[in-house]
Amino acid sequence: MRKTRVTAVAAGAALALALSACGSGSGDDDNGDGGGSTSTPAYNAGVGKVFNPSDKKGGTLKMANDADWDSLDGGDMYYGYGWNFSRLYLRSLVTFKSAPGAEANTIVPDLAESLGKASSDAKTWTYKLRKGLKYEDGTPITSTDVKYAVARSLDKDVLVNGPTYYGDFLDLQGYAGPYKDKDLTMANFKAVETPDDQTIIFHLKKPFASFDYMMMLPATAPVPPAKDTGTKYKEHVISSGPYMFKTNELDKGFSLVRNPNYDPKTDPDTGRKNLPDEIDVDLNVNQADIDKRLLNGDLDVAVSGLGVTAETRAQLVNDPEQKKFSDTSAQARTWFTAMNADVAPFDNEHCRKAVMYAADKDGYLRAYGGKNGGEVATNMMPRMIPGFRQIDLYDVKSKPNGDIDKAKAELKECGKPDGFSTNISYRAERDAEKATAEALQQSLGKIGIKTELKPYPQADYGKLYAGNVDYSKNNGLGLKVYGWGADWNDGFGFMSQIVDSRVIRAAGNTNFGVKDPKIDSMLDDALSELDEGKRNAIYGNMDEQLMKDAYYLPGVWASTLFYRPERLTNVFISDAYNMYDYTTLGVEK
Repeated sequence: MRKTRVTAVAAGAALALALSACGSGSGDDDNGDGGGSTSTPAYNAGVGKVFNPSDKKGGTLKMANDADWDSLDGGDMYYGYGWNFSRLYLRSLVTFKSAPGAEANTIVPDLAESLGKASSDAKTWTYKLRKGLKYEDGTPITSTDVKYAVARSLDKDVLVNGPTYYGDFLDLQGYAGPYKDKDLTMANFKAVETPDDQTIIFHLKKPFASFDYMMMLPATAPVPPAKDTGTKYKEHVISSGPYMFKTNELDKGFSLVRNPNYDPKTDPDTGRKNLPDEIDVDLNVNQADIDKRLLNGDLDVAVSGLGVTAETRAQLVNDPEQKKFSDTSAQARTWFTAMNADVAPFDNEHCRKAVMYAADKDGYLRAYGGKNGGEVATNMMPRMIPGFRQIDLYDVKSKPNGDIDKAKAELKECGKPDGFSTNISYRAERDAEKATAEALQQSLGKIGIKTELKPYPQADYGKLYAGNVDYSKNNGLGLKVYGWGADWNDGFGFMSQIVDSRVIRAAGNTNFGVKDPKIDSMLDDALSELDEGKRNAIYGNMDEQLMKDAYYLPGVWASTLFYRPERLTNVFISDAYNMYDYTTLGVEK
């Protein structure tokens, strides 16, 4: 989020301008950048332009995920692929535009007639819904339904996943959501007003000139209060978008078909194409099997947005015929390992620094496919985030395989000269995270740190395991392999949910233990700084402080290779989501 302007329109324009030079290309000469469209298969033909453009409707788009979905409920999801995919069946107040390249970072109206209208102090924001909006059953969508959607998402005891932005910025005055309040009229939810069925007004406790970025979250997609079933709502989400659920078999898969009450005339700005007649998604499919099905033409998209495995990546880049059906995207994402200060001896910064020095960064990069999977990271913020500067406090560039002598010196400082024992957690379905954990186990073993590997299911990694404070502490999860992509591409969108100690709650965390008042203060300073250059500098300083604290071991600044089967149409990488835009894809029948 940016806070340099009083109006969101200006803030959005500034963001698009700042990101226009970032791109998604790999740096190869044949990267396909330059705008427009092409139907000629070539490497990176879906980067910066539309590959195989088409408006032909029909057919079934086939997708698969290597894990379960965290939740199909817009108020309870936090994986980037979920936010991208949810736009097929949910409509938020505003959204990122479906367009190739940097244009994808543009915020456009979705349910709303326009972007938000701000008060002079940027603490009150007003939106008006378009006329003619309907749910899948034909009932009208009202401003009260949007208010209810935001209200229910506040309750992180019920809807555990998802960011904490609404609770952090809305003037709640103690309101904790309808599940605790027991009043579906939301009379006590004074932070949001709905004076009529079209108008919705948000009251903030502090100025936020880029509030539209918060309104693009799927948690603003309307929910009819009478149809809400709490944690079970994910089993049948009521559609407000162009598709609705035909089937939903938990843990196995689901399918979407066209929503007969979606009116494309109410959706003139987003760029949605809505080409397939049906979209089928298989869950819990082995990633290697997903790759095989993609290459065999039995599958169209690996929905996780993480691209192909390291093994398949090597195969594609070395085969010119196959390479021309692939795209490489630099990511606003860092793969890293968190050190949990709630688990001894990581409450001692010198024990954390021992890990920072001992880790084999080349091994970390190999886990993600070597140079085809990204670049060794020396600090947390990726290169395309404004305010980035390279910070190398642990001599990563000069000693990428680790510095054993300095690591042992830090162990002495923390009172553990002979090492110690701890556990390493990772998401079981992600082969790269398993390989990372194994590489860490080997490199840390050289300085006497003994580790046991603990795989957990991806869908519940934040809710029940690594992001659950009590479970993590009670089970000695000292090291947690993870990764983070920006909610939107600026310092706040990347940093806030992984470094602000005030967002830590009992479960569903993405901040795995950073508790530094200096960093919290820097975040507040950045939000109140109107000068863009100074504000971006604060985020760079925050990154440096994070490295001094040694709470996070940065591993890889990510780059991802995607495969697009020949029958896939209207394909391009969205810079907003750093994966294919799912709302424009079609198939040749």
